[in-house]
Amino acid sequence: MIISENEQLDDLQIKGLKIIQKKDGFKFGTDAVLLSDFAKDLPSDCTLDLCTGTGIVPLLLSAKTSARAIHAIEIQPEAAETAKRSVEINGLEDRIFIRCGDLRECVGEYGKRRFDLITCNPPYMRAGAALLNGNNSKIIARHEVMCNLEDIVRVSSQLLSLSGHLVMVHRPSRLCDLMYLMRKYEIEPKRIRFVHKDASKPPVLFLADGLYKGKSDVKVLPPLILYDEKGEESAELKKIYQRSEN
Repeated sequence: MIISENEQLDDLQIKGLKIIQKKDGFKFGTDAVLLSDFAKDLPSDCTLDLCTGTGIVPLLLSAKTSARAIHAIEIQPEAAETAKRSVEINGLEDRIFIRCGDLRECVGEYGKRRFDLITCNPPYMRAGAALLNGNNSKIIARHEVMCNLEDIVRVSSQLLSLSGHLVMVHRPSRLCDLMYLMRKYEIEPKRIRFVHKDASKPPVLFLADGLYKGKSDVKVLPPLILYDEKGEESAELKKIYQRSEN
Protein backbone atom coordinates (compact mmCIF):
# COMPACT_ATOMS: atom_id res chain seq x y z
CA MET A 1 0.00 0.00 0.00
CA ILE A 2 1.54 3.30 -1.12
CA ILE A 3 1.27 6.34 1.15
CA SER A 4 2.02 9.62 -0.65
CA GLU A 5 4.28 12.37 0.67
CA ASN A 6 1.21 14.44 1.55
CA GLU A 7 -0.30 11.65 3.65
CA GLN A 8 0.28 10.20 7.07
CA LEU A 9 -0.66 6.84 8.58
CA ASP A 10 -2.17 7.31 12.04
CA ASP A 11 -2.59 4.63 14.68
CA LEU A 12 -6.18 4.50 16.00
CA GLN A 13 -5.00 2.66 19.14
CA ILE A 14 -7.73 0.05 18.92
CA LYS A 15 -7.24 -3.50 17.62
CA GLY A 16 -4.24 -2.38 15.57
CA LEU A 17 -6.33 -0.22 13.23
CA LYS A 18 -4.73 2.57 11.21
CA ILE A 19 -6.10 5.37 9.06
CA ILE A 20 -4.61 7.30 6.14
CA GLN A 21 -5.06 11.07 6.37
CA LYS A 22 -3.91 14.03 4.29
CA LYS A 23 -1.36 16.15 6.10
CA ASP A 24 -3.04 19.34 4.86
CA GLY A 25 -6.60 17.98 4.61
CA PHE A 26 -9.55 17.67 6.94
CA LYS A 27 -8.69 15.26 9.78
CA PHE A 28 -11.06 13.42 12.03
CA GLY A 29 -11.66 14.84 15.49
CA THR A 30 -12.99 13.83 18.88
CA ASP A 31 -16.57 14.18 17.59
CA ALA A 32 -16.14 11.15 15.30
CA VAL A 33 -14.71 9.09 18.15
CA LEU A 34 -17.59 10.08 20.44
CA LEU A 35 -20.13 9.27 17.72
CA SER A 36 -18.82 5.74 17.21
CA ASP A 37 -18.79 5.15 20.96
CA PHE A 38 -22.36 6.45 21.38
CA ALA A 39 -23.56 4.11 18.63
CA LYS A 40 -21.56 1.02 19.53
CA ASP A 41 -24.13 -0.76 21.72
CA LEU A 42 -27.05 -0.49 19.30
CA PRO A 43 -27.73 -3.83 17.58
CA SER A 44 -27.02 -3.80 13.87
CA ASP A 45 -26.32 -6.40 11.25
CA CYS A 46 -25.99 -3.80 8.49
CA THR A 47 -24.76 -0.26 9.25
CA LEU A 48 -24.35 2.86 7.10
CA ASP A 49 -22.17 5.89 7.80
CA LEU A 50 -23.15 9.08 5.94
CA CYS A 51 -20.60 11.86 5.23
CA THR A 52 -17.89 9.35 6.06
CA GLY A 53 -14.90 11.49 5.02
CA THR A 54 -11.82 9.28 5.16
CA GLY A 55 -13.73 6.50 6.90
CA ILE A 56 -12.93 7.00 10.57
CA VAL A 57 -16.40 6.04 11.89
CA PRO A 58 -16.67 2.76 9.90
CA LEU A 59 -13.17 1.79 11.03
CA LEU A 60 -14.00 2.41 14.69
CA LEU A 61 -17.36 0.65 14.40
CA SER A 62 -15.62 -2.39 12.90
CA ALA A 63 -13.65 -2.67 16.14
CA LYS A 64 -16.46 -1.73 18.54
CA THR A 65 -19.40 -3.67 17.04
CA SER A 66 -20.22 -7.04 15.52
CA ALA A 67 -22.01 -5.64 12.45
CA ARG A 68 -21.61 -7.99 9.52
CA ALA A 69 -21.50 -5.16 6.97
CA ILE A 70 -20.61 -1.50 7.42
CA HIS A 71 -21.31 0.66 4.39
CA ALA A 72 -20.20 4.27 4.03
CA ILE A 73 -20.80 7.04 1.51
CA GLU A 74 -18.70 10.12 0.78
CA ILE A 75 -19.26 12.69 -1.96
CA GLN A 76 -15.63 13.80 -2.35
CA PRO A 77 -13.76 11.36 -4.65
CA GLU A 78 -10.35 11.93 -3.09
CA ALA A 79 -11.63 11.37 0.46
CA ALA A 80 -13.56 8.26 -0.61
CA GLU A 81 -10.46 6.86 -2.34
CA THR A 82 -8.41 7.48 0.79
CA ALA A 83 -11.07 5.74 2.90
CA LYS A 84 -10.95 2.72 0.58
CA ARG A 85 -7.18 2.47 0.98
CA SER A 86 -7.55 2.65 4.77
CA VAL A 87 -10.01 -0.23 4.60
CA GLU A 88 -7.52 -2.22 2.51
CA ILE A 89 -4.56 -1.48 4.74
CA ASN A 90 -6.56 -2.88 7.68
CA GLY A 91 -7.72 -5.95 5.73
CA LEU A 92 -11.40 -5.09 6.21
CA GLU A 93 -12.62 -5.31 2.62
CA ASP A 94 -15.09 -8.06 3.59
CA ARG A 95 -16.82 -5.86 6.21
CA ILE A 96 -16.45 -2.18 5.21
CA PHE A 97 -17.72 -0.97 1.85
CA ILE A 98 -16.97 2.61 0.77
CA ARG A 99 -19.02 4.28 -1.95
CA CYS A 100 -18.29 7.64 -3.60
CA GLY A 101 -21.61 9.34 -4.21
CA ASP A 102 -24.26 11.82 -3.20
CA LEU A 103 -26.15 10.75 -0.10
CA ARG A 104 -29.27 12.45 -1.50
CA GLU A 105 -29.34 9.73 -4.16
CA CYS A 106 -28.35 6.73 -2.08
CA VAL A 107 -31.88 5.40 -1.48
CA GLY A 108 -31.89 4.30 -5.11
CA GLU A 109 -28.40 2.84 -4.74
CA TYR A 110 -28.90 0.92 -1.50
CA GLY A 111 -32.65 0.34 -1.42
CA LYS A 112 -35.23 1.27 1.22
CA ARG A 113 -35.24 -0.24 4.73
CA ARG A 114 -31.73 -1.59 4.26
CA PHE A 115 -29.95 -0.52 7.44
CA ASP A 116 -30.38 -1.23 11.15
CA LEU A 117 -28.11 1.68 12.13
CA ILE A 118 -27.13 4.90 10.37
CA THR A 119 -24.43 7.16 11.78
CA CYS A 120 -23.52 10.65 10.64
CA ASN A 121 -21.00 13.30 11.63
CA PRO A 122 -22.37 15.99 9.30
CA PRO A 123 -21.09 19.39 8.16
CA TYR A 124 -21.88 21.65 11.13
CA MET A 125 -22.11 25.05 9.44
CA ARG A 126 -25.12 26.23 7.48
CA ALA A 127 -24.32 27.26 3.91
CA GLY A 128 -23.66 31.01 3.94
CA ALA A 129 -23.25 31.11 7.72
CA ALA A 130 -19.57 32.03 7.49
CA LEU A 131 -16.97 33.14 4.98
CA LEU A 132 -15.97 30.19 2.80
CA ASN A 133 -12.28 30.15 2.01
CA GLY A 134 -9.22 27.92 2.09
CA ASN A 135 -9.08 24.22 1.23
CA ASN A 136 -12.16 23.13 -0.73
CA SER A 137 -12.29 19.69 0.93
CA LYS A 138 -12.40 21.37 4.33
CA ILE A 139 -15.23 23.66 3.18
CA ILE A 140 -17.31 20.66 2.08
CA ALA A 141 -16.57 18.81 5.32
CA ARG A 142 -17.55 21.78 7.51
CA HIS A 143 -20.33 23.57 5.61
CA GLU A 144 -23.70 22.45 4.25
CA VAL A 145 -22.77 23.04 0.63
CA MET A 146 -23.35 19.51 -0.73
CA CYS A 147 -26.14 18.43 1.62
CA ASN A 148 -27.99 19.85 4.61
CA LEU A 149 -29.40 18.48 7.83
CA GLU A 150 -32.83 17.86 6.33
CA ASP A 151 -31.30 15.85 3.47
CA ILE A 152 -29.58 13.59 6.00
CA VAL A 153 -32.67 12.96 8.14
CA ARG A 154 -35.01 12.54 5.16
CA VAL A 155 -32.77 10.00 3.45
CA SER A 156 -32.15 8.17 6.73
CA SER A 157 -35.89 7.75 7.30
CA GLN A 158 -36.11 5.89 3.99
CA LEU A 159 -32.99 3.79 4.50
CA LEU A 160 -33.65 2.67 8.08
CA SER A 161 -35.26 -0.67 8.79
CA LEU A 162 -38.25 -0.75 11.12
CA SER A 163 -36.89 0.03 14.59
CA GLY A 164 -33.59 1.16 13.03
CA HIS A 165 -31.55 3.92 14.68
CA LEU A 166 -30.10 7.19 13.39
CA VAL A 167 -27.20 8.40 15.55
CA MET A 168 -25.66 11.83 15.01
CA VAL A 169 -23.27 14.32 16.56
CA HIS A 170 -23.84 18.04 16.12
CA ARG A 171 -23.47 21.45 17.71
CA PRO A 172 -25.97 22.53 20.39
CA SER A 173 -27.16 25.42 18.22
CA ARG A 174 -28.71 22.84 15.85
CA LEU A 175 -30.47 20.79 18.53
CA CYS A 176 -33.96 22.15 17.81
CA ASP A 177 -33.43 21.74 14.08
CA LEU A 178 -32.49 18.09 14.47
CA MET A 179 -35.30 17.24 16.89
CA TYR A 180 -37.86 18.90 14.58
CA LEU A 181 -36.55 17.08 11.50
CA MET A 182 -36.41 13.72 13.22
CA ARG A 183 -40.07 13.93 14.16
CA LYS A 184 -40.99 15.30 10.75
CA TYR A 185 -39.56 12.15 9.16
CA GLU A 186 -40.85 9.69 11.79
CA ILE A 187 -37.58 9.21 13.64
CA GLU A 188 -38.33 9.58 17.34
CA PRO A 189 -35.53 11.01 19.52
CA LYS A 190 -34.65 8.45 22.20
CA ARG A 191 -31.30 9.51 23.72
CA ILE A 192 -29.54 12.87 23.95
CA ARG A 193 -26.19 13.52 25.59
CA PHE A 194 -24.43 16.86 25.83
CA VAL A 195 -20.64 17.04 25.56
CA HIS A 196 -18.72 19.64 27.59
CA LYS A 197 -15.04 20.52 27.40
CA ASP A 198 -15.14 20.87 31.17
CA ALA A 199 -17.84 20.95 33.84
CA SER A 200 -17.82 24.75 34.12
CA LYS A 201 -18.57 25.46 30.43
CA PRO A 202 -21.67 25.11 28.22
CA PRO A 203 -21.80 22.08 25.91
CA VAL A 204 -19.81 22.16 22.68
CA LEU A 205 -21.52 19.15 21.09
CA PHE A 206 -24.46 16.87 21.57
CA LEU A 207 -25.03 13.24 20.62
CA ALA A 208 -28.49 12.14 19.52
CA ASP A 209 -30.05 8.75 18.91
CA GLY A 210 -33.38 8.47 17.10
CA LEU A 211 -35.53 5.39 16.50
CA TYR A 212 -37.51 5.02 13.28
CA LYS A 213 -41.22 4.64 14.08
CA GLY A 214 -40.35 4.75 17.79
CA LYS A 215 -42.63 5.81 20.61
CA SER A 216 -42.29 9.19 22.29
CA ASP A 217 -39.85 8.79 25.20
CA VAL A 218 -36.56 10.68 25.13
CA LYS A 219 -33.84 10.30 27.76
CA VAL A 220 -31.34 13.05 28.47
CA LEU A 221 -28.22 11.26 29.65
CA PRO A 222 -25.64 12.60 32.11
CA PRO A 223 -23.22 15.05 30.47
CA LEU A 224 -19.98 13.82 28.98
CA ILE A 225 -17.08 15.86 30.39
CA LEU A 226 -13.93 15.75 28.27
CA TYR A 227 -11.38 17.38 30.61
CA ASP A 228 -11.08 17.68 34.37
CA GLU A 229 -10.29 20.79 36.42
CA LYS A 230 -6.56 20.29 35.75
CA GLY A 231 -7.13 20.29 31.99
CA GLU A 232 -6.37 16.59 31.73
CA GLU A 233 -8.49 14.05 29.89
CA SER A 234 -11.37 12.77 31.98
CA ALA A 235 -11.52 9.11 32.94
CA GLU A 236 -14.48 8.62 30.59
CA LEU A 237 -12.69 10.17 27.63
CA LYS A 238 -9.66 7.94 28.28
CA LYS A 239 -11.99 4.94 28.39
CA ILE A 240 -13.60 5.94 25.08
CA TYR A 241 -10.16 6.25 23.49
CA GLN A 242 -9.11 3.04 25.26
CA ARG A 243 -6.12 4.76 26.78
CA SER A 244 -4.48 3.43 29.88
CA GLU A 245 -5.05 5.22 33.17
CA ASN A 246 -1.38 4.66 34.01
